[in-house]
Amino acid sequence: MSTKTYTDITTEEMESLVMAPETVIVDVRDEWEFEEFNIGGLNIPLSEIRNKRHYLAPYDNVIVVCTNGVRSRVAVKDFCRHPEMAEKQIYHLKGGILGSED
Repeated sequence: MSTKTYTDITTEEMESLVMAPETVIVDVRDEWEFEEFNIGGLNIPLSEIRNKRHYLAPYDNVIVVCTNGVRSRVAVKDFCRHPEMAEKQIYHLKGGILGSED
């Protein structure tokens, strides 16, 4: 049995990928953080990803982001463990949103 993996990407790669059809950005920060500042996409806080993973069903490409890359890495590792995510391309914004401001 093979293990699903994810791909670390840069901000530039994310900007290209997000233009592809069936692509979604998933921001796993808390709701108040998302409301304060976001780069778009769906807000599914890390604590809710297992219960709300079904929101990602229509998408082939899933880009996961957070403030500095820690929570998003936890989220992508969780996504990789679930059979319903096996056919999806899962991406992690390396360094998070703060890393993307450079």
